[in-house]
Amino acid sequence: MIFHSSFEPVYLLLPIIGFAIGMFGTMLGGGGGFFFLPVLTLIVGAPPQVAVATSLAATLPIGFIGSFGHYRRGNIDLKTGGLFVSAGIVGAFIGAGITGILSAKQLKVSFGIYAVFIALNMAYTTWKKKKADTGNGVQQVDGKALRVGKGMFYGLSAGLITGTFGTSGTAPVLAGLFALRLPLKLVIGTSLLVVLVNTIFAVGAHFLVGQIDLTLVLFLTAGSGIGAFTGTKLLAKSNVDKSENNIRYVYAAIMVLIGVLMMISK
Repeated sequence: MIFHSSFEPVYLLLPIIGFAIGMFGTMLGGGGGFFFLPVLTLIVGAPPQVAVATSLAATLPIGFIGSFGHYRRGNIDLKTGGLFVSAGIVGAFIGAGITGILSAKQLKVSFGIYAVFIALNMAYTTWKKKKADTGNGVQQVDGKALRVGKGMFYGLSAGLITGTFGTSGTAPVLAGLFALRLPLKLVIGTSLLVVLVNTIFAVGAHFLVGQIDLTLVLFLTAGSGIGAFTGTKLLAKSNVDKSENNIRYVYAAIMVLIGVLMMISK
């Protein structure tokens, strides 16, 4: 179901916020959808169930623009992405049903717990990778079966998170791709493709069972589309590989902060 909310002055901030999320989402991976739900609930005050469906719809332009830009630059691993997507589509439909069961408070707390858990997992895998890179640890090479298992697990988790929280499953997608030890630019590009496909199916599910505020979508996407285009351009000119571990730690810290805010908010 689609509806239009009445205009509020705070909506004028959304194109700016959307631009920042779109730019950094395409530069860091995942499309930035992880941040739309907190913005819509903590800043705009939208009901969590409406915020979930709306954030999914607002993520679509970032996914399309970012995926196309990264594909042109060879930053997408289609084989790995297909593995994540195959499990993620199933999870997206299951997650959409879960959203309708949870209360507003339960949805916020659940999102907060999930964010902190995934952030800790990302920090741990980054620490292990850093030890191996500096020669203080052994860089283990996963067998094919283990890689497939990891891809299916993280892909299903991403789909569930996409459908349940409307965050495009950014965190588990990134955590899974990092766990498979892909280079950072491949992680960024592939995650955007996975997020895009999961989001398309999740939007379809929420269109049937949820509510999408088209007014909020229009204000957010007014900036996010431009931000996504800008982000792909900036990433192509930057050398992010040298600061890969630091970027992971920063991303994990932001996830923890947002998770805590969601858990303590009324």
